[in-house]
Amino acid sequence: MTRLHVREWGEGDRVAVLVHGLSGDSSGWLQVAPELARRGYRVLAPDLTGHGQSPRGEYSRERWADDLLETLPARPDLAIGHSLGGVLLAMIVDRLHPARAVYEDPAWYPAEGGYGAGMPAIADAKNWTIDDLKRAFPHWSAQAHEARLAAFERWDPATTHMRYVETAYVPVIPSVPSLVLLADPSALIPPHRAEEFTAAGFELRTVPGTSHNIHNDDLDGFLAALDGWL
Repeated sequence: MTRLHVREWGEGDRVAVLVHGLSGDSSGWLQVAPELARRGYRVLAPDLTGHGQSPRGEYSRERWADDLLETLPARPDLAIGHSLGGVLLAMIVDRLHPARAVYEDPAWYPAEGGYGAGMPAIADAKNWTIDDLKRAFPHWSAQAHEARLAAFERWDPATTHMRYVETAYVPVIPSVPSLVLLADPSALIPPHRAEEFTAAGFELRTVPGTSHNIHNDDLDGFLAALDGWL
């Protein structure tokens, strides 16, 4: 296992952990983390292996999950996972045991054609410019665009070559109080799946007018959707 690089904000008595998605890193939380710190949290955001300032190496979903358990403190007050981060959080939630878990548009189901079909396009983003980001994500702040461009530069696109991308990891029931935040619409949690998760005991909320990167598309809407969970 590898101890990951972790970015920290705040000195509150409560602990929040934030897990980024594929091709991003902890800098993707630069707008969210200070808001949590202002609400009394000490915020910890790791870089997965192959991302940010964490080491490179052999990549697998299981290794990422084990690395998170090795790095993060047990029983945080809040854990948020975005996209792939939502997959990894679901894999470790019964061992990390946060008081509350939030899954932001988690990659629990592949899009049409399977995860592997989308990997070449994700890998191509390694070469994006700031103008490409502005065209793709017109609602993001300048800070979010700059952070993502830097994250692409630090990211190892070999993380898209793993066999995990052909399979889904789907939680069956929530082992801790769990909220799923959905994009509008979500390409990863279609309506019939959303109904299944609601029936299984997850709370689901949609943030109107957002795409997969909810917290960058609409920070205020993202925080509002966390009402009662912070």
